[in-house]
Amino acid sequence: MAVDDECKLKFLELKAKRNYRFIVFKIQEQQVVVEKVGSPQETYEDFTAALPADECRYAVFDFDFTTDENCQKSKIFFIAWSPDTSRVRSKMVYASSKDRFKRELDGIQVELQATDPSEMSFDIIKARAI
Repeated sequence: MAVDDECKLKFLELKAKRNYRFIVFKIQEQQVVVEKVGSPQETYEDFTAALPADECRYAVFDFDFTTDENCQKSKIFFIAWSPDTSRVRSKMVYASSKDRFKRELDGIQVELQATDPSEMSFDIIKARAI
């Protein structure tokens, strides 16, 4: 499975320059490509709305939060979205390519696997970040 250079470039921009709030990736013709990027003003709801209900995707989300000590922090989440309603072949391709793709994105701090929107609710993201 190849990884399009744009995937790495956009991820570096998210990590270093904070140009994006999130990036959604999809596998197309045997390579991982960028499907959508979210501006820094977009919210977690915008991000979840960008994930298709019945197709697998990889995604990266830059989560800003404030600690109990009142410190501003940010964590980069890698989310493997594999809804129960997606095709079995698609789930297999995404599952088998996930680790290789994730290795290309240096700087991911938290990984999450979700098959249903409830498995990646805002509360879960917040709990995993702290």
